[in-house]
Amino acid sequence: MRPSNYITPEGERRLRDELDHLWRVERPRVTQEVSDAAAQGDRSENAEYIYGKKRLREIDRRVRFLSKRLDELIVVEPKPVEAGRIYFGAWVRLEDEDGETVEYQVVGPDEFDVKRGRISVDSPVGAALVGKREGDEIEVQRPRGDTLFTILKVWYGERER
Repeated sequence: MRPSNYITPEGERRLRDELDHLWRVERPRVTQEVSDAAAQGDRSENAEYIYGKKRLREIDRRVRFLSKRLDELIVVEPKPVEAGRIYFGAWVRLEDEDGETVEYQVVGPDEFDVKRGRISVDSPVGAALVGKREGDEIEVQRPRGDTLFTILKVWYGERER
């Protein structure tokens, strides 16, 4: 299954900022470091030169990936089609069988970050949530076993504090 091409405006901004930083700041800095290291003579045993060339390849690979991926992405402004129903960009508060609550925003695969509460719409939990409403229960197969969640709240906009 190919990842979806959806991304929130914030996610697109982060990817564009990363691309800009790599292209305007990181790559010129590393290029200068490689040039300086090359001027020192024997390149075969010059660790700075070898590491710099490797880092340049990594930067170039990431720049190519980001450029291509940004062309494919579809920016979706998170807004409810129907109040209380989960669509792309929604924040949800879930309660598991043990009474533990978690909050997630359903985002595109390019911007998921579980530590920040963002899960991919393509993930098992994200896919199970789309289209559901407050009060619904979902069962999700996870590596540590099936989990039953109750959807406590759905909202759009900023994460509640």
